[in-house]
Amino acid sequence: MTNETKNSPIPTRTFAGAPVGAVGLGLMGMSWGYSASERDDDASVALIREALDLGVTFLDTAQPYGAGHNESLLGRALEGHRDRAIVATKTGLVAADGPYGLGHDGAPEHVKGSAEESLRRLGTDVIDLYYLHRVDPAVPLAETWGAMAELVAEGKVRRLGLSEVTVAQAEEAHAIHPVAAVQSELSLWTRDPMGAPGGTAGVFSGDVTPSGEGPGDVLGWCASNGAAFVPFSPLGRGFLTGTVTAADFDDGDFRGRNPRFAEEALKANLAIVDVVKEVAARHGATPAQVAIAWTLAQGDHVIPIPGTKKRRYLHDNAGAASVGLTAADLAELDGVPAPVGSRY
Repeated sequence: MTNETKNSPIPTRTFAGAPVGAVGLGLMGMSWGYSASERDDDASVALIREALDLGVTFLDTAQPYGAGHNESLLGRALEGHRDRAIVATKTGLVAADGPYGLGHDGAPEHVKGSAEESLRRLGTDVIDLYYLHRVDPAVPLAETWGAMAELVAEGKVRRLGLSEVTVAQAEEAHAIHPVAAVQSELSLWTRDPMGAPGGTAGVFSGDVTPSGEGPGDVLGWCASNGAAFVPFSPLGRGFLTGTVTAADFDDGDFRGRNPRFAEEALKANLAIVDVVKEVAARHGATPAQVAIAWTLAQGDHVIPIPGTKKRRYLHDNAGAASVGLTAADLAELDGVPAPVGSRY
């Protein structure tokens, strides 16, 4: 049964010893990356507050999402509600030339300066979870992570996380200061953090691992080391909902540059959605709920953060926490065809 009209808090999971909604909310699309014509700050503020009422309390933003706009938007939404949310933001990426307009900066001085900027935009005294958005290949991870650990000691950050890293990088950081969470792309068509074979090249050259290598079982590493695993894009950037059937994105939508969304690849990848739809029909659920429920089934330490700007999808996504997939369902979903096209 879908959760579109449910208004009671969703099931919870534990982050750093405290309960949070089992499904979080990624805010990026409210400011950056997708169709600019659909952006509406007032509606986004209302949606974030409604998310809190639903029990969706694990909220994810970052400085590059609209050049600080997304953090400011969240700060506005949390006025008078700050104690109801776990706020996660990120450092380590800056504006730069390139197809996505971003580059690395893991220098300690940048890490500390950007934290001050985030605190100001968020309108808060402390960041609950501060991620290194990407490891800077030009700066030793120990230097970047050490500067982030100093922010914890100063009381400006509560916990630290990593994004799109290998097991080796997580181990290196964890030896310096505990890793509370690792955020990576994980969905039915992106399984690299589970130790799946294949390359994990990110948005920028030098991201994560050399071409052809995988990150290792990051999901398992998190379970063994008391860290949350936070899947971003659990809906495959909307593809797994079954609503994206043609490569007709506007100029502001970065999916138009993603190989998996090229016309021929997208047509081939609809075979994945067909399986998701079959499972959803058996449960009286939506494809989106099944796709999110699959990530939740990968471990009790998993907290997915699907993004949306629309109220009906917020309720739909939150309802995924109540979809109980059977062993047979999971086996069927695990067997979907491999995606055609790289993710970036």
